[in-house]
Amino acid sequence: MVYAIDKSALIRFARESEVETILYFIRELAAYEKMEDQVHATGEDIRRTIFIDKRAEVLFCEHEGRPVGFALFFHNYSTFLGSPGLYLEDLYIEPQMRGRGYGKAFFSALARIAKERRCGRIEWWCLDWNKHSIDFYLSMGAEQMSEWTVYRLCGEKLNALAGVIDQSAVE
Repeated sequence: MVYAIDKSALIRFARESEVETILYFIRELAAYEKMEDQVHATGEDIRRTIFIDKRAEVLFCEHEGRPVGFALFFHNYSTFLGSPGLYLEDLYIEPQMRGRGYGKAFFSALARIAKERRCGRIEWWCLDWNKHSIDFYLSMGAEQMSEWTVYRLCGEKLNALAGVIDQSAVE
């Protein structure tokens, strides 16, 4: 599936042979967000989880045949709507390519995918200091979910919690 933006740009799904390009954009996004030290993903991790296990999907924005941005998303589920949704984990466009409508084109492509797959909504997080992105999202009609707080378990705390239940007692 390819979504034309104009004569020189399009949005398309990434291919397995482009794992290193996906990793490049992940690193670029991390640098933009000042989180480079948090990127531990390898090319093999990306290949396995996206193309083998199919845990997420990636769209590329191409300008004159060269990827200039990416969007990584996966399905979630809304019990209240009784339908799946799309969760946009990452969206990044190279700085020199911003302001050309590619961000809106990504969201348009995601909205089409959501409608085709009968998803009830698209959701994502945004860092609170990223005013430029927040203004862009609001201009598209997105609602800020200010009454929700994000929580996370990872690393040693995740490992410790996983060990609370004694599986041998059930087996």
